[in-house]
Amino acid sequence: MDQEEKKPIVILTGATGFIGAALVQKLASAYTVVAFDRPGPPDPPEPAHAVAFDLVSDEAVHSAVTQVSQRFGRRIAAVVHLAAYYDTSGEPNPLYDKVNVEGTQRLIDQLQALEVEQFIYASTMLVHKPSDRPEIRINESSAIEPAWAYPESKASAEEVARQRHGRVPLVLLRIAGVYDDIGHSPFIAEQIARIYEHRLISHFYPGMLCAGQSFLHVDDLAAAVVRLIERRRSLPAESALLVGEPEALGYAEIQDIVGEALHGEGWRTLRIPQPLARAGSWLQNEVVGSDSAIKPWMVDEANDHYVLDISRARQLLGWEPERSLRETLPKMIAALRADPSAWYKANKLNPSLVAWYGQRRKPDSNESDGHGKGRGHGHEQSEAELTGHEGHEHHRPGGDTGGGQHSGHDHMQMMSVDAARTRWAHFANIGLGLWLAASPFVYDTANVSASEQILAITAERQLPAPEWRAQALAVSDILSGLLIAVFGALSLSRRHAWFAQWAVAFIGIWLLFAPLFFWSPSAAQYQNDLLVGSLVIAFSVLVPMMPGMSMEGMMDPKAVPPGWSYCPSTGAQRLPIAVMGLIGLLISRMLTAYQLGHIDQAWEPFFAGSLQDPRNGTEEIITSEVSRAWPIPDAGLGAVSYMLEILMAVMGTRNRWRTMPWMVTFFGILVIPLGVISVYFIIIQPIVIGTWSTPALIAGLAMLVMIPFAIDEVIAMGQYLYWARCRGKPLLRIFFKGGAVEGGREDNEDWLGQPGAAWRDLARGVTLPWTLAVVVALGAVLMLTRVLFGNEGAMANSDHVVGALVITVAIIATAEVARALRFVNVLLGGWLLLSPWLMDGASSSGKLASVVLGLAVISLSLPRGRRSKEHYASWDRFVI
Repeated sequence: MDQEEKKPIVILTGATGFIGAALVQKLASAYTVVAFDRPGPPDPPEPAHAVAFDLVSDEAVHSAVTQVSQRFGRRIAAVVHLAAYYDTSGEPNPLYDKVNVEGTQRLIDQLQALEVEQFIYASTMLVHKPSDRPEIRINESSAIEPAWAYPESKASAEEVARQRHGRVPLVLLRIAGVYDDIGHSPFIAEQIARIYEHRLISHFYPGMLCAGQSFLHVDDLAAAVVRLIERRRSLPAESALLVGEPEALGYAEIQDIVGEALHGEGWRTLRIPQPLARAGSWLQNEVVGSDSAIKPWMVDEANDHYVLDISRARQLLGWEPERSLRETLPKMIAALRADPSAWYKANKLNPSLVAWYGQRRKPDSNESDGHGKGRGHGHEQSEAELTGHEGHEHHRPGGDTGGGQHSGHDHMQMMSVDAARTRWAHFANIGLGLWLAASPFVYDTANVSASEQILAITAERQLPAPEWRAQALAVSDILSGLLIAVFGALSLSRRHAWFAQWAVAFIGIWLLFAPLFFWSPSAAQYQNDLLVGSLVIAFSVLVPMMPGMSMEGMMDPKAVPPGWSYCPSTGAQRLPIAVMGLIGLLISRMLTAYQLGHIDQAWEPFFAGSLQDPRNGTEEIITSEVSRAWPIPDAGLGAVSYMLEILMAVMGTRNRWRTMPWMVTFFGILVIPLGVISVYFIIIQPIVIGTWSTPALIAGLAMLVMIPFAIDEVIAMGQYLYWARCRGKPLLRIFFKGGAVEGGREDNEDWLGQPGAAWRDLARGVTLPWTLAVVVALGAVLMLTRVLFGNEGAMANSDHVVGALVITVAIIATAEVARALRFVNVLLGGWLLLSPWLMDGASSSGKLASVVLGLAVISLSLPRGRRSKEHYASWDRFVI
């Protein structure tokens, strides 16, 4: 302690920041460092002595100075003032004056009570007017002409320091952009990240490609500050000093160095007009609502050169940089390649974007939970670098990085235990097979009675006699039932289980189609095949372990994909899909019964159909020419689709996005593209057929609601397959068998067992911004322009289709991973602006409404709207 007391005292503001922490380490050996910083975490690095301090409070600054006087004495070797406010908006902010200007004055005024030998004010080279040519260097005599709010506040603070420093010697230290071996320069880090991620924007620059700005390694900056303090008694009473590297790499040159280091080739960079870049940046930040690192004001400065003349630093301090950005860029990139997530996190970027990249193969490594700030900066130092109020993030351990922590013997033992536990399912299939084989004798298919409805359908469709169809289906049931029993028995054998279980599953799928193929005249036959078919599928591949799955994948416990903040395959996540599928199945089963002739009337509460036809709207639609174009009942196909969706929704565990990629793919095909197609066919019903069907509308809405809840799982599965391909794994094998994953983490929460938590979990990844909600309402208005505005003919039909499509797109876009899809509605809105003059049938009020609604749809489809805190790894960049 005595030795510590003999060291000269240095007060450092902003000591917890990037620069401040480096200065503490550099100064600690020769000086007692007193850290002035805001109270609370993070604490100043050791061995600095912390003193509570707040620049915006007279009392707090006075109290801090008084504490120093009492604890360390009145003689202070130097005060290094780093703390300041900074943001990337480019707009004026009251905090610039309150913190940077008034705070500096407040600090200098209070320091007059101490014996301070030197006050070093950390300013920026940006207070100078930039040069317009790279060969013209900026020195301390160059014009002071800051271009935007932050350097303006620094220039004002410099002037305050000149006026108020009194007998305290003053150094205005104008610093270039600071970096270290990892990066820690927002401008450089963003530039590297854009190239690393192959972003399209990385190929464009809105200024001269040779435009260069000086940078400075943090160690060289620390060395300069040490020299200033050491020579404090020999320096002028007031001086300005520029510190930075004399070589300023041009933008294109940095691009080439980074591209070569990352991808083995120079990076092609094209210059784009500044108005275009400015408009694009404004659109992305202000209209779309994406927090882009590139702000419009940065575009204005793209041509600025800050190439420094450091002659005065050489003369007064005998200092010049020992490092260079040219030599350090490869080190930054090496750090990025070694651990992308850690590099992104260290540079205040979104680590979720690269969570799949560069995972290290260590069994006990910790993985980030994916909660990155995702905020990049595009110019010079950030607030954290200057103030020390750096955003420290916490992370949870991610568990094991692979699935190989058990021995092969353990794997086989666990599989044997699981097989024994679910053996009952194979016995159940044997029973179901025998039940199915005996069913035709109960139904007495040889003497089936055909109703008038069945006979009419037989004549209309030119089908074989009802008795023949019933007997043919009976033969199919007997054979199918016996085969199910045989393969169910073989499933009990480990040797034959793989083939036998899948054989039972495919027979179950045939049972779903068989009553439709034979146009079953018996409702009992249809119901029996539907139920038995779905049950044997469940008991063959859902309840027992699905045959053929990767052992490594099954043993890996991780369920949250790397870079994701949640698991997209939990039971709660799949519950809405299963519920909507059940609604669609019940409706489709009723419509199928009418098409097969099992019932004489289909439920329809609202739409009466045409006056010339006694049937209601639903009956007209499911017996129309569109419906008759199918060789089997089209409503039955819908029932099969909904049944398969329900089965796939409950199939597998919460890690199925990587253990069953094939199933998630087919599930996604059933729900998403086929769902959109089915919704479209429902949309055109009043146009092609001339009426509506209430049950079909309900089923279509159920199908539509499924889509946003299913997309995130498909995205996670696609990311896993891409990761596997990049790892050189056999893609076809991974697709059908699944596998383990490096990174990610476990998720063992029982969401369905906690009603409140289940509701939160099922809604993760899905948000309904007010803009999309209004767009849905506008789509409903468009579908009713025939009634509301008197449109008719082609115009009314156009409004109807566009309105329905607008609703479809908006609902799908409630999934955050599909939020960019809303831009399709911009195109549809554009059509609404043109359609009144291109199509017949628009009334005067209808034309005006089309234009107003079109403009509203466009304007409301541009903003991204509310976004949750969830992360989707590399897909985060597409949530725009």
